[in-house]
Amino acid sequence: MAKDFYGEMQLGILGGGQLGRMLIQEAINYNVNVHVLDPDKNAPCRKLCNRFECGALHDFDTVYNFGKDLDMITIEIEKVNVDALEKLEEEGVLVYPQSRVIRLIQDKGLQKQFFKQNDIPTAAFQLISSKDNLADTVIALPYIQKLRRDGYDGKGVKKINSVEDLDTAFQEPSLVEELVDFEKEIAVIVARNDRGDISSFPLVEMEFNPEANLVEFLISPSTLSKDIQVKAEEIAKKIASDLQIVGLLAVEMFLTKDGRILVNELAPRPHNSGHQTIEGNITSQFAQHLRAIFNLPLGSTAARTTAVMINLLGEPKYEGLAKYDGVEEVLGVEGVFVHLYGKKYTKPFRKMGHVCIVNDDRELAIKNARWVQNTLKVKA
Repeated sequence: MAKDFYGEMQLGILGGGQLGRMLIQEAINYNVNVHVLDPDKNAPCRKLCNRFECGALHDFDTVYNFGKDLDMITIEIEKVNVDALEKLEEEGVLVYPQSRVIRLIQDKGLQKQFFKQNDIPTAAFQLISSKDNLADTVIALPYIQKLRRDGYDGKGVKKINSVEDLDTAFQEPSLVEELVDFEKEIAVIVARNDRGDISSFPLVEMEFNPEANLVEFLISPSTLSKDIQVKAEEIAKKIASDLQIVGLLAVEMFLTKDGRILVNELAPRPHNSGHQTIEGNITSQFAQHLRAIFNLPLGSTAARTTAVMINLLGEPKYEGLAKYDGVEEVLGVEGVFVHLYGKKYTKPFRKMGHVCIVNDDRELAIKNARWVQNTLKVKA
C-alpha cells in the first residue's frame, strides 16, 4: 500500500451499526482514522470514530461527497449507493469489497445466477418479476419466496405453503427457491486480500430464532465430520476466488439430511456468524477484514477454545429506552464476555448486543450459554 496506514490512512465505513462499531474497536489498534456515514444520528459508531456524518446511504451525492477525500471505503451493510462507489473507484479511492461485488450481492437473483454459473451448490430456484408469476412457477409447493433486493435479518423472506398463501406473497421481483430439508444451518467466513491470499475461519453451527429468523445461538468449532468441514471451507474459498473479492465474505449454507452442502446467501463484510472470533479465535473477523482490505498478511484463524455466541435480542413485549437485566449475574461466571452495541432504544427482536461464552469443556460452554440466554434480558 502506497500510504502508510499507521496514522495516515483515512478509512470510510458506510454504515454505523454494531459491525462498524466492532470494526472501529479493532482499527484503533492500527491508528487508522475512521470516518462513518449512517442515516441514524444515534448510530452505535457515532462517538467512536474520528468523524461521523449523518446521511442517506442510498443517495448518490451523499455517498460520493462522503468518500471523495478518503483513501479507502468499506461497508458494514450492503444497502448502499453502488453508482457512487463506482465513481469513487474511477477517481482512485479504494473500495473494498469492490462495487461490482456489492452490486451482485445486493440482488439475491444475481447471487443465485452467480452460483449456477460457477458450479456452486445451491437450492433449485426460479426468478419471477411479480406476484402474478407465482402461479406459473416450476418449483413445487411448499417453497420459499425471497425478495431480490433489500431483505435482511429474516425480512423479505416468506414460506409459501399452499395456493392460499399466494394472496400474501411479495408483489415485488423475487426468487422462488426449493424448500430445503436441512439438518443444520452452517457458515464459513473467508477472507481474501488484494494479493490473492485466501484464508477461512473454521465452520460454525447455528440455531435460529423461529419468530424473528435471526441467529440466536452459534457454536464453534463444529463437531461435524472432517469431510463436511473441509468441503464447506473449500466452497467458501472457491466463491471468494471466483468473485475476486477483497475483504471478508460470510457464506451461509445448509447441511441437508442426506449430507449435501447447499449455499444459501452471501454477505461481503463482517457477519453475525463470526462474532465469537473476538474471544474464540487467534484472529477476530474484524482484524481479518482490516488485514484483507489493507493487503496485509492474513492472520491465523485457528480456534483458541470452544466458543458459543448468543445474540441479545430485544424482548418481544418491550419497546423504548433499553434496560439490561442480568448483566452483573452473567459477568460473575468465568468465560462470559458481554458486548453491548450502544443502541439507545430497544424493540422486539432488535439486535442489542451479543455474549460470547468460552470454555475448554464444550458441554460446559453450551450449558453456560443456555443459562446466559435465560438470565440476560433486554427490556425497556
